[in-house]
Amino acid sequence: MELTNPLPPKDNEFEALKAGLTAYNESHTGSVLREKVSSFVKDESGVIVGGILGEINWNWMHIQGLWVDESIRKGGWGAKLLSRMEEYALSKNTTNIRLETTTFQALGFYVKAGYSIFGELPDMPKGHTSYFLQKQLGI
Repeated sequence: MELTNPLPPKDNEFEALKAGLTAYNESHTGSVLREKVSSFVKDESGVIVGGILGEINWNWMHIQGLWVDESIRKGGWGAKLLSRMEEYALSKNTTNIRLETTTFQALGFYVKAGYSIFGELPDMPKGHTSYFLQKQLGI
């Protein structure tokens, strides 16, 4: 046996770890839907000016990021992207969504959209607070 020093993993090492974790988890939960999904706002030229990234896993949608270019902010595009992702989650029988945001991002936006804070991590990143939010759809 050998314990290696912390280094960036090689692709095959990362895949071996991921396969081992997946097999262990599924031995306890059964095979579940795992799907990455995204939606974008594109201008007339096809340039992406906004988007949302998410992943469904264990019957939860994890919103990994939502961005809207400053040129179209305040135009309701963030709410449209979030709503579109919520609709997609429901179409996959996924009724729970979770996400993270920070003090300099969009906490008020998510609270206004019906998300509730279930955790905080102070000084992450340094000088700011990270918030963990969730929403149960269809309630």
